[in-house]
Amino acid sequence: MSDTAASADPLPPVIAGPLLRRVEPGRLVFWLVGTRPLVLSLQLESDAQGAQSLRLDEASCRTLRLGNHAVLHLIDVRLDTPLPCDCLIRYDLRLHPSRDEAGSAAEQGIAEWAPHLLYPGESRPAFVVKSRLDRVLHGSCRKPHYPAADGLLCVDALLEKERDQPQRRPAVLLMTGDQVYADDVAGPMLVAVHALIHRLGLYGERLEGAVVEDSEALFAHPASYYHREALLPAFKSNEALRERFFGGVEKPIFTTAHGQNHLITLAEVFAQYLLVWSPVPWSLIQPVMPGLDDAQARRYREEDACLQPFCQGLPRVARALAQVPSLMIFDDHDITDDWNLSARWEQTAYGHPLSRRIIGNALIGYLLGQAWGNEPERFQGVIEQTCQLLASVRDGQLDGGGQDRLIDDLRRFDGWGYQLPTDPPLVVLDTRTRRWRSERNLSRPSGLMDWEALSELQQQILDRPAVLIVSPAPMFGVKLIEAVQRVFSWVGQPLLVDAENWMAHRGAAHVMMNIFRHSRTPGNYVILSGDVHYSFVYEVHIRARDGGPRIWQITSSGVKNEFPRRLLNLFDRLNRWLYAPRSPLNGLTKRRRLEIVPRIPDRSHSGERLWNGAGIGLLVLDAQGRPREIYQLNADGSPPTTFP
Repeated sequence: MSDTAASADPLPPVIAGPLLRRVEPGRLVFWLVGTRPLVLSLQLESDAQGAQSLRLDEASCRTLRLGNHAVLHLIDVRLDTPLPCDCLIRYDLRLHPSRDEAGSAAEQGIAEWAPHLLYPGESRPAFVVKSRLDRVLHGSCRKPHYPAADGLLCVDALLEKERDQPQRRPAVLLMTGDQVYADDVAGPMLVAVHALIHRLGLYGERLEGAVVEDSEALFAHPASYYHREALLPAFKSNEALRERFFGGVEKPIFTTAHGQNHLITLAEVFAQYLLVWSPVPWSLIQPVMPGLDDAQARRYREEDACLQPFCQGLPRVARALAQVPSLMIFDDHDITDDWNLSARWEQTAYGHPLSRRIIGNALIGYLLGQAWGNEPERFQGVIEQTCQLLASVRDGQLDGGGQDRLIDDLRRFDGWGYQLPTDPPLVVLDTRTRRWRSERNLSRPSGLMDWEALSELQQQILDRPAVLIVSPAPMFGVKLIEAVQRVFSWVGQPLLVDAENWMAHRGAAHVMMNIFRHSRTPGNYVILSGDVHYSFVYEVHIRARDGGPRIWQITSSGVKNEFPRRLLNLFDRLNRWLYAPRSPLNGLTKRRRLEIVPRIPDRSHSGERLWNGAGIGLLVLDAQGRPREIYQLNADGSPPTTFP
């Protein structure tokens, strides 16, 4: 992969964003990365309200310097006059000269500094503040080097088609997990990451528990590409870490992810965020394939061929993310594969200084690249701590002690999940850090949420007429696949099959079922999920209870990933045969008090219930919060799949 821009060229003022993160009548949140602290103003205009201009001060625009030429801006604007709902609002983020530039630089709008964010014939991007969640986009699992088209391009195509019809524009894009793959990085992407780190002067760090002393030595080490497991010292105590963390265990059934190019440093994590959200960073670097053996070179070229169309689509991806609000939650690959799957996994991963730092750096990256924009006020404490860490940089390196303290605090942080007072209410679940650990066998899969977290969920949704829940892993999955996962868990090998689902832990499954059966539970549940690399829709009824609730499990996965096709077809057919409505095997499941009715995709050839194809989900809700239309927008350009 090559670029034409020379490293000596001046850097542009903005290298990523704006990403529109949250819109409300009285509030707007944007995420943006510049090469310096920017002086900004926000202009808003609508037919219903006219135009207004707001100068962004320190209170409405927080900045964090992540390198010599990388400054994160989180813009959180509280509006005195609420914005009108359900109409088009055009906006512009204008760059003003700083004091040092006064008289030598002109004010610029998005049309000048990011023309790729505009649709043809438009001079500014636009958004709509919806009065209710009537049209919702959702999806998970966007792996840049997977050989499929990017599902986020479907978002751009939809917005371009409906740009003059505000009533048909989506209210929100829900990214339900694995927005980035920190644990499965293509060689060409890692080379680009390192080139961007040096171009922007992203801060380095010292590394404890590795054979290299710091990040610069890591980048220069021969094992830096495709052999990062070799960076662990050759001690017997590191064998479990090599297997469980760096992908030494073959996992042929459910996942092919390996960790030979696992991101390690905070600079690597943040550089990857820039490279997956924006086309601009790619124009600043000239990646060159490093010295590799023949097998690695072949793999590098194959991955590069997949990355080329991904990069070519980034201008459209950035254009979409600038015009529809996006809300995000992590799953495992945002941090590392099988993150917190079992208590034993946690003991192994957090008991070693290098793996603890790897996980922690990915978590800091998630905080800055995703979580902060969801609900900024929730993260004030850890953001202040991050500011202190970044202010303590000496000779281009982070303070290791401060970095480890921040990581420890983020591991204990319990505010990653969130809820929004929308119509219907939106509840986004953290199914990764508040786990219900098995007390009988530390190697058994942990429950996706512990008793306290599930109790809090119940309090959030009681007496609501309807609720929209984001659970990264499906609450109601494919019974056969869950049975296979249970068998592997019984023999002590849950990592081989990613054995994490809501039914894997008896206590968590029991509490969740009780929530659905509670007399004050919402009448209509819609559960949006990802994780599994295929898409499906179930309608769920509680047996012997005619009055409800009604539950829909809607899964859209992946945005740019798929399940092995032949294997999924086999699972689909066996599941239909083994768990037919009258099958006695249904009585052995934890869901035996529920009737699960699959919706068959309209493009199913032989009655398949599972749709396998990269894309994005589109859900249309009626006034009562019930699904009216359910689509999977296919990234390959084929007509949308419907679940009638």
